[in-house]
Amino acid sequence: MAGWGSQVGRNGAKGAGYYTFMKASKIYSELKKHARVSKSFHVPGHKAARAFKSMFPVADIDVTELSYSDNLACPEGVIAEAENDIAGILGVNYSYLITDGATCGIMVMMYAASKQGRKIIMPRNSHESVWNACRIMGLEPVVVQGPYKDGVITPPEPDELENLLREDESIAGMICVSPDYYGNIAPLEKYSGIMHKYGRLLLVDEAHGAYLGLEKSPDYAGNFADIWTDGAHKTLPTLTQGAILSLNDEKLLPVVEEGLSIFRTSSPSYPIMASVEYGVKYLAENREQMEEARKAAEDFRADQTFSTYPGKDWTKLVIDCSSADVSADLAEEALEKKGIYPELSDGRYLLFYLSPMTTAKDLSHLKAVLSKILSGKKLKGTYEPRPQIAPVARTYSYQYAVKRPSEYVLLSKAEGRMAATNAGITPPCIPLVIAGEKITREHIAILSGAHSTFGLVQGRILVVKNQQ
Repeated sequence: MAGWGSQVGRNGAKGAGYYTFMKASKIYSELKKHARVSKSFHVPGHKAARAFKSMFPVADIDVTELSYSDNLACPEGVIAEAENDIAGILGVNYSYLITDGATCGIMVMMYAASKQGRKIIMPRNSHESVWNACRIMGLEPVVVQGPYKDGVITPPEPDELENLLREDESIAGMICVSPDYYGNIAPLEKYSGIMHKYGRLLLVDEAHGAYLGLEKSPDYAGNFADIWTDGAHKTLPTLTQGAILSLNDEKLLPVVEEGLSIFRTSSPSYPIMASVEYGVKYLAENREQMEEARKAAEDFRADQTFSTYPGKDWTKLVIDCSSADVSADLAEEALEKKGIYPELSDGRYLLFYLSPMTTAKDLSHLKAVLSKILSGKKLKGTYEPRPQIAPVARTYSYQYAVKRPSEYVLLSKAEGRMAATNAGITPPCIPLVIAGEKITREHIAILSGAHSTFGLVQGRILVVKNQQ
């Protein structure tokens, strides 16, 4: 099997050249070697006992920090080697394994930003973790919203960013999401040029695009960002919660490593770490598989059996059910009865989340089943458009709203009240109403009809108390 060759790795060091995959999968190989001969007198408590292992086969490599397994907090052995190899494959200077999901990486990035300013520019459709980081770090969000395209919020216009930076020196920089759930890719090169012109940071939530670095895509965040986070588990063959935080600028190392020590768990999952290394190296060795999956996705769209949202990210197959006059929610229910589970439905669109592991056969099966559902008479006429939420005039800041005395009220009684927390639909974990905004009738209608939400507790929402 051909290796990935010599690459730039941590501290600019050259990679070790050509490998066979199993030899290169260092964390997994070391764990398996010791699993055959060791007896556990350390955590975790399952001890890889036979009954447990019969249900959870990964048990024998689920260990803690030992002499052979290295320590994620201060890696010097196989973890350090794996991180160096990952950085080399991605063509960046520093990469860090994360077992707490991209959310942990976002917390670290926002921590770094908080050391450089009191505010941060962020798109309205930022993930809930970004808003939570603002709350924890005391950062005031400077909310920007791009135009709607076919019912979906797109990335904000670069010109708006320059105006904001020119007028406010307290802005640390910008965090943006690219790609987003619908496959929109932000103009990172333009964002980067503007941020760096004013000496500010560009942070990128690339949770949905970990494959871009392996594809050597011009849209890869590593080409432009100061710090970025990849949710490896979303598009690579990696266990859930596996992620990577990367950067190139050595000057940011102290604050990034300080942030990692604060937000990363002190009991990281070794199976997750091993799987992140596996996912990166597997696709580095099997690029043709990624190309085959990409071609299959492009062929699916090209035959125009379905109307699709025109995102640039091939791993997001977004079917527009409105053109078939079918409710995406009802289509999702029908698909699940056939054993097909989409990533999400928003009433209009069905999102099918692909990856380099998706095959042409998978997509052929999806096309056959989905065609019957959308063309059948049973669901015709069920589509009802949902209102687009226009930008809400903010009377008070986000930080003001989250720090004021608050109370829970029934969502049905909350119209006109100021939200003291964010609330939205999950997935995609993007706020519909943001703390500091007035709750509208449209907010209430959408949240009340959603299957899964965040920010609500037993039908109640947190609002700022009315002053007497």
